[in-house]
Amino acid sequence: MSVLVASDLDRTLIYSAAALGLDMPDAEAPRLLCVETYEGRPLSYLTETAAGLLAELVRTSVFVPTTTRTVEQYRRIRLPGPASRFAICANGGQLLVNGEPDADWNQRVRTALGDACAPLEEVRAHLSATADPAWLLKERVAEDLFAYLVVERELLPQGYVKELTQWAEPRGWTVSLQGRKIYAVPKPLTKSAAVAEISIRTGADEVLAAGDSLLDTDLLLAADHAWRPGHGELADAGWTAPQVTVVEETGVAAGEAIVRALGERSSVTWARARSQVIRAVSRGRD
Repeated sequence: MSVLVASDLDRTLIYSAAALGLDMPDAEAPRLLCVETYEGRPLSYLTETAAGLLAELVRTSVFVPTTTRTVEQYRRIRLPGPASRFAICANGGQLLVNGEPDADWNQRVRTALGDACAPLEEVRAHLSATADPAWLLKERVAEDLFAYLVVERELLPQGYVKELTQWAEPRGWTVSLQGRKIYAVPKPLTKSAAVAEISIRTGADEVLAAGDSLLDTDLLLAADHAWRPGHGELADAGWTAPQVTVVEETGVAAGEAIVRALGERSSVTWARARSQVIRAVSRGRD
């Protein structure tokens, strides 16, 4: 019996310095491991305890990093343990197999988007027309699939995201605010679709998932068991579901709690499968 573990990365398993949430005395703060550098500087971290737990999880399950990052952004990350055979980037638009994009999958995604939602160019034009230079830092397109803005969160008008959401909804697009980034993503572009494809390819019997943002809801709902942290977009909305466990911790401590929960559930499933095999072999000998 195989277990597929699909986990979001940023603010779920790994954390920037600004998102660590180390509100305890310095002498009590956990030891951290840097897992990403950018332009020669450390960028993302997890606790050393979480690193050990994650390395074991990668060895004992089909672990699939699942992110809205582009392939280039994802490749900056060096997670503990063996390299994952599969990874999901661009919110499901890119499926990596042994580190390389699966061209057939990407083409299937692009065909689906063309049939179901307004074109990227229309969304980009609206973002450019409505974003105010007073709070806009950068405007970006990811993998020619979706767009996002990098903003000064403190200066962002309170109603902007709501207004953008109302404009995007009838055009088949989803809006998500994560830290300093406002994402506009086609509704058919989902992490869960890519996870379902990997599940078919690996013959997984159980799917576990974790995530913190609106763009992770489909992933969490599609899993047999899922976890979300006590912070983030979903926490702010009070969102949950029957198969979703909310960990009490926030910041990097939540990442450690989530990877521990994923590992414990994966171990239980593996032990149950091993017991079933032993019983089957024993019956065959009788």
